Amino acid sequence: MLDIETFGPQGGNVLYKALSHPLAVDAMKALEQRLTGKTLAVYDPDNYLQTVHGLYPAIQPAVMLTHDSEQVGQPDGLGGQKRAIVHLAEIKVDAVLALSFDDARMRARLEGVLGGKPLYTLGEAKLPDDFLPYQRPYLDKCNFATNFAFFRETEHFSTRLVTANYWSSYGATEIRYWLRLFDGSGHIMAEWYQEVEDPNGGVIIDSRKVKEEFGLPHFTGQLFIHVIGAKGHDVVKYALDSFGRNGDPSLSVTHDANAWPSMRFATLPAPDKGETVLLWVQNSHGTAIPDGAITLNPMGEDHHRAVEQAVGPYETVAVDVGALFPTLQWPAQLELRSGRHLVRPRYEVVQRGRTRIAHMNVERANLLPDPAIRSMSPLLGRGFVLPFPVPDPASYTSFVQPNPMSEALTSMPMRLDLFDESGRECGSHFLGNLPRNHRGAIALHELLDQPGHAELVYDFRDGGDGDGWPHALMRYRHIQTDHAAETSFGGHIFNTMMTWRNEPQSYAGPPPGLTTRLFLKLGQRLDGGVLRSFCYLIYPTSLREGRQPSQTCLYLYGVDGHELAQKTITIQPSGSYLVKPDDLFDSELLHQAGEGGYVLIRDLTCRLFGYHGLENGAGGFSLDHMFGF
Repeated sequence: MLDIETFGPQGGNVLYKALSHPLAVDAMKALEQRLTGKTLAVYDPDNYLQTVHGLYPAIQPAVMLTHDSEQVGQPDGLGGQKRAIVHLAEIKVDAVLALSFDDARMRARLEGVLGGKPLYTLGEAKLPDDFLPYQRPYLDKCNFATNFAFFRETEHFSTRLVTANYWSSYGATEIRYWLRLFDGSGHIMAEWYQEVEDPNGGVIIDSRKVKEEFGLPHFTGQLFIHVIGAKGHDVVKYALDSFGRNGDPSLSVTHDANAWPSMRFATLPAPDKGETVLLWVQNSHGTAIPDGAITLNPMGEDHHRAVEQAVGPYETVAVDVGALFPTLQWPAQLELRSGRHLVRPRYEVVQRGRTRIAHMNVERANLLPDPAIRSMSPLLGRGFVLPFPVPDPASYTSFVQPNPMSEALTSMPMRLDLFDESGRECGSHFLGNLPRNHRGAIALHELLDQPGHAELVYDFRDGGDGDGWPHALMRYRHIQTDHAAETSFGGHIFNTMMTWRNEPQSYAGPPPGLTTRLFLKLGQRLDGGVLRSFCYLIYPTSLREGRQPSQTCLYLYGVDGHELAQKTITIQPSGSYLVKPDDLFDSELLHQAGEGGYVLIRDLTCRLFGYHGLENGAGGFSLDHMFGF
């Protein structure tokens, strides 16, 4: 386990991102080499040592120095006592390391007490100046708008990352992407800048073009992404399409890779009959993962099996889940204990000549069951709601499986509410007080005889606990073609003007979150065919009474960021709408938008939620939840 803090109540730990950035890793490893064999005194004015030592264990202080008079003589965590910084000259060490990125300040502060000892600082690991276009503190979160993406280009598979320059809407004027591609062994294959000149412009990073531009062999690895010049927030959001080539009919899409490693992840399905489930273990750090440091266990059961191999820095390893648990079968689910070595992992399901990729979700350590949820005010209606589509049951099968998404949750008291597209309630089914290790999945196509959507809500009639983070895995299959897709997400309080703590959430601004800003990419041409985009847009309502129909604007943007057209649609409360840009906008406008064009879904009256994908017109499709910014 890495003894580091990656995420807390205030969001992501910027120090972690600064120290784990691949460019910082190169510099920190060089610093480790320079300090090897030296007796070291460490001055830690801002409490960085835990993260530094967690990522770079070769940095071993012999003496801890402090400027806090009340800390002098206190235990230093090394078996000794903290020493006063003013006595540094008389302390017998070979070198001093000040854990600060402000090299000039540290040298000015310590110049008079070094006694001739060499001083090192974290300033050696700062990013180059051209990564910092704005005047702001080095550890400002927007200096570290970074993320990883699963990235593959082989004889049978390609990947394509799609997003937009949403940073421009926050006032960013100088945006470019710095990208480093690691192969499966963790070696650097390519490194480049991608300029993003157009405000609101589309952004595409295509594995086919990367392979061609750099003359690369086939690869399955990961792409490190740094958005230089970000403003507004530090989350790099994208959709990642994965599609088969040379006759392979596979097509899937997955979400951005939650950039902060976690101790545990959930929503990993066990293999169904005839399936192989591969967990893609992608080391997010410049240090190796030890043999056996990552384990899997059936959800809710203390039966752990380890990944019995070391995983090198930035290496990618495919783990056959069925080989680890040969008797475990869907709808069983597994939990990944990753020891903070990984950002959100992907898994790939191989079945009958097709593959589909989906992501796991962070299992939160800081969330406990909350009795207050049981007695939530009636002003909040049904409270937490997890919405998801039910495609036409004549063409698709649909399954949902509730999942625990916090370490402390032992029960899930759930009910399933069903709605048609007009918002009419079509049934309600109490699922029971499900245990953490339940192995059930509900066939939605057997409960609803028309297109619509379903919602999981808490129902405490048989007891149980809620933690305010209900999650589920949803599986869909085209009946005629056998093509399948799956996604997972969590619930929120939706569309109540009364608030409960940080709910209802929005993509920007404090609660109540009563607006929508969703990104829907357009389609693409692939091997002579056309992939067209769609989304299931849902109007979930915790409190149904008093809600008015939506006034939802769909803005068509070209790849150059210019608005080309707009349409307005209306969705009834608790209703849904299948949005197909090719049916809403003129073909000439869509052609003008180009690949990389997109639809921005805006509503100032309510918060909508959606699931997007691509379809090939022959029953092949992808599906994952949408993102907003």
